[in-house]
Amino acid sequence: MNYFKGRSLCVIDDFSKEERLYLFEKVRELKKAIADGDTEKRDSFRINDPDFGIYEVFLEDSTRTKESFRNAAEFHHAKLTEMSADNSSFNKGESFSDTFNTLCGYNNRIFIIRSKVEGVTRHLDEECTKYAERNNLGFKPVFINAGDGKHEHPTQELLDEYSFLEDNNWDTSYLHIALVGDLYHGRTVHSKADGLTLWSKVKVDLIAPQELAMPEAYVTKMRENGFEVTEYPSIEEYLKSGKCADKWYFTRPQLERMGEKILQKQDELRKSITFRKEFMDKLPQNTRFYHPLPRHKVHPTIPTFLDETPLNGWEKQSINGMYTRIVLLALVSGRIGDDFVPQIRKKEVKDEDWIVEVKPGEKKTRVISEGVNPIRNGIVIDHICRGEKPEEIRRHMILMRRVMNLDSLKGGEWVSQGSDGSYKGIIFRIGHFDLSHKEIKRLAASAPGCTLNIIEDGEVKRKIRTHIPPRIYNFDDLMCTNDACISNDSQNEHVGSMFLRTPDNRFVCAYCGRVHTFKEIFKH
Repeated sequence: MNYFKGRSLCVIDDFSKEERLYLFEKVRELKKAIADGDTEKRDSFRINDPDFGIYEVFLEDSTRTKESFRNAAEFHHAKLTEMSADNSSFNKGESFSDTFNTLCGYNNRIFIIRSKVEGVTRHLDEECTKYAERNNLGFKPVFINAGDGKHEHPTQELLDEYSFLEDNNWDTSYLHIALVGDLYHGRTVHSKADGLTLWSKVKVDLIAPQELAMPEAYVTKMRENGFEVTEYPSIEEYLKSGKCADKWYFTRPQLERMGEKILQKQDELRKSITFRKEFMDKLPQNTRFYHPLPRHKVHPTIPTFLDETPLNGWEKQSINGMYTRIVLLALVSGRIGDDFVPQIRKKEVKDEDWIVEVKPGEKKTRVISEGVNPIRNGIVIDHICRGEKPEEIRRHMILMRRVMNLDSLKGGEWVSQGSDGSYKGIIFRIGHFDLSHKEIKRLAASAPGCTLNIIEDGEVKRKIRTHIPPRIYNFDDLMCTNDACISNDSQNEHVGSMFLRTPDNRFVCAYCGRVHTFKEIFKH
């Protein structure tokens, strides 16, 4: 069994640490074979099938990623086709799934996609796999994310990790790295929140002014992954700390995306993340600089005077791009990888532990509160948004009524204050209720921590305490709030939203990675 064949790479976490280390070992072998002129070893990596279709679809400008993939595909002696945004069917209003289903039907096996739409490769991996199965194509199409909006750039992360390893004597015990520049828009640094788990111990220094700072969700993920994270507003302040990393990773500031107010202070922002000659004697010994390239020709964060210094790690890093992508294509095509047997299996998400039911008869409670008569038959949802401000609780109960289809039913709601001074919301409805598993899941997702009481003949027949479900999907009124996400209604792709629970009990979009609270995942 080949564990890589037919695998898509949508985010870096799609490949485990163990799988990436195997990939990097194959890159080492390929580079050595080419350097030694070992044609037999080199050719063992080639797909070498002129009918094997590889499609490059770049709906956003690119030079290095596109060209390194093109050269990687040509190395394989495969059929390479390119599609650009200028002449594509997307300009005619065709959906992503229709376009790529058609291309799958033409015996294209691997699709390399760059797009401003975030999560598009995850969606296509799901949809085109179903298409291939329905039509007995005999293969599973592969989708490789070559950069999607501000989300991730997993193949850049692969070549970055390989470059760090190469310069680290292949040691995976410890990595200390500074991420410098536009950490807000930089998808290459966003991939590092999961990618750097390749090392057992990681220290990350984030260097950016507030306007360009790493989004909070990625900082949280780094800390959840056990990274030691420190933030600095500028290179100058970082150097004063005396605790500098020996590896610095720069990104190009994309100030043009941030509006007129940012452009008015662009000189100040650029200065804070641009290396200067006066900093040279403050660097630790054996420091290396990296950059995904291209550098801005007018405002390079790594000035050209550094090109011929030992700090230059970005040129070899760029060269490594083609080799890592050659090996990636060889793996997902099934050309190599038969000898890989995983020692650690990835845990699957299971729907469990999100409801706790108190069995009937274990505790019977008459529901009475603040002058409200006991309910003979109906439901009482208690402890809604406990501990929040009354106005916030009332606002959320309006959404809950719609989510649970309670608006047309007789009953009421109010905010109650406990003996400890904290507030909570309570909704009651009169009638006979037999809530399904799916309806209880809606309740748990929209009001985690609440208690559902189902009352019959004046007694609590069922009492259910809810927690955040590990995943929530298959509801028409779910939607990611990120306008750039493939599942957002603004994209008109009719992709059903899916959210996964985070370790800190929030929801993350399964497509674009945007983190939400439970109050944000249902359409308002």
